[in-house]
Amino acid sequence: MKWRSFLPRSLHARMILLTLGTVLLVQAATVASVNYFRRTFVEEVAVQYTATTIATLRAALATIPDDERAEFVRHASQDQWHLWSRSLPSEARIGRWRHRPSDAHDRPPRREPPPMPDDMRRDLRLFVRLLNERLSDGTRVALSRGHRPRMFISLASDFGEDDTPRDKEWLVIPLDHIAPPVATPAIVGWLGVMGLFLLISAVFSWHITRPLTRLADAADQLAAGQPQRVTPSGPRETRVLGERFNAMLDALAESSTVRRTLLAGLPHDLKGPLSRMWLRVEMADDSDFKDGMRRDIQDMQRMVDQFIGFVRGTDPGTYHFAPLAINPWLEEQAAAWESAGSAVHLTELASQPMTVRADRIALGRLLDNLVTNAFNHGKPPVELALKAEDGWAVISVTDHGPGIAPARREEALRPFSRLDEARTRTGSVGLGLALADAVSRAHDGSLTLEDAEGGGLKVVIRLPTQTAAGIAAG
Repeated sequence: MKWRSFLPRSLHARMILLTLGTVLLVQAATVASVNYFRRTFVEEVAVQYTATTIATLRAALATIPDDERAEFVRHASQDQWHLWSRSLPSEARIGRWRHRPSDAHDRPPRREPPPMPDDMRRDLRLFVRLLNERLSDGTRVALSRGHRPRMFISLASDFGEDDTPRDKEWLVIPLDHIAPPVATPAIVGWLGVMGLFLLISAVFSWHITRPLTRLADAADQLAAGQPQRVTPSGPRETRVLGERFNAMLDALAESSTVRRTLLAGLPHDLKGPLSRMWLRVEMADDSDFKDGMRRDIQDMQRMVDQFIGFVRGTDPGTYHFAPLAINPWLEEQAAAWESAGSAVHLTELASQPMTVRADRIALGRLLDNLVTNAFNHGKPPVELALKAEDGWAVISVTDHGPGIAPARREEALRPFSRLDEARTRTGSVGLGLALADAVSRAHDGSLTLEDAEGGGLKVVIRLPTQTAAGIAAG
């Protein structure tokens, strides 16, 4: 599995991960450096000064009579230390610091001491071992292993082969009052700092990714046919990206304006020649010639009408939205087609009254285009239906022709797309489905092509419905 699969998908999460990862690595390096320098300090400074202090203390005690030593130690330490004038207790052991002799393998193995209690003595083990290695005047330091944590410092200089002093005089330092450092405040502080860094990284990453998120939303709106400019913000790169996006919108708007002007002007210019052609055809005497010319002129007229309808349907400025009761509206549309003698039937009507926010003329143009396409490229009868689905009004237009292959349905929705295998070219410029799709998207809806039961093409339009509260607010 690639390591990239473990990375978060969003840029926001990756920025936070990068910031926290850097902080953690820096802190880990800091802890390692602090531990290294602390160990060096213990070895080079603390051990040396402690060894010097012990040597000074031994020299001072050497000048005091034996019967006054205990009182001197107690008085000098403010009753904290005391003198042990007996053998080293069995609970205290001196670590072997000398190299074992060559015949050590002939001796019986030394019994391992019991584990060190989990208190201050665990932190002093390294210090005591280094101190014993540094002392060169015969002094030994030991730690107790019983319930009472204590440190023993020998005041003798003559040791036997087993590192045990021959005389019996030890300086005893209780460790009960030395509490180990409490880790809880440090942990709480560390967590607080990490939380602060997390907050800072979240704000920092949000400041960087927010302009990109807005740009992505604007791109989605552009794809939906509702372009919206963005406000350049954030770092210099995201500001430049926002400015470039706005410049692209301006170029697209200018191109769309030119296209609409061209599509609107050309059909109007063709109406004059078409009218004159109609007049000359009617004045001709040859009936076969007249019939052929009529068909050609009718095809040209349909092309012109498609251009004009596409221009009007894709221009947002021509829409006038208002609440529309979709149930009676669809009944009126079906009745109008039936009264004209067309094989159009309303096969299903939702019992639930629904209201949509729509442009009545544009929605009528959408339905007329779909019904006309069904007659021109499919087979009658054409069936209309209206259903209610979770806040959507679903209108379907079904014919009984050859349909459109699923692989080519996306292509069929593009402007000027003509599917030669399923459509005839006569009088069509490939704008009918594109216009219907543009009108449905302008109403915040959608248009999809599906297979009809029993064969044919089923065009499904979904329009969002309005509640009574939404209508009143509008």
